Amino acid sequence: MINAVLKIVFLALLAAANPAFASVVKMSNSGICHPPQSSWYDRTKTFQPFDSVKECLASGGRLPKGMARPSVSDRRVIKSSVSDSYSRSAFGHGWDDADGDCQDSRAEVLIQMSSTPVRFATDRRCRVVTGRWISPFSGNVIQNSSEVEIDHVVPLKWAWDRGANYWSDANREWFANDPVNLLPVESQ
Repeated sequence: MINAVLKIVFLALLAAANPAFASVVKMSNSGICHPPQSSWYDRTKTFQPFDSVKECLASGGRLPKGMARPSVSDRRVIKSSVSDSYSRSAFGHGWDDADGDCQDSRAEVLIQMSSTPVRFATDRRCRVVTGRWISPFSGNVIQNSSEVEIDHVVPLKWAWDRGANYWSDANREWFANDPVNLLPVESQ
């Protein structure tokens, strides 16, 4: 489990060090350069990746019809408006129960990351009450689930500023609830 967490942290740091990693420009087989704001971006599965639109166009690609090449000033406006438009609710409204077993993603992370069997409230094994979690930041042992926060390893706002604002609502909700990106830590 620790290896999986380290892998996530490594990937997050890699993405932070290389913004192009977080938002690749995709050149489709037909030679069209799809930046993340292209309506065909998510549908383009077979592509050659580029770090920027400029590199993609320089290699012989072209932009989709109706999409203009952004100027330097446009990119500055887009960057500031992306940060200004962030809202946590864009990633869904709380913890999701995607598999319908009454345990939301918070409960499932608590169950998965506890070093001892968890104890549930009396409500059909839906809510975790106790377990044993070790904070990765302080090394403190936490046994009461109400003292546990679930952190996103890759923060939602960070993802938003690097392209999640162009994802579908379903993709953002999946990302916010993906157990690979969730880590139990002690409440502050």
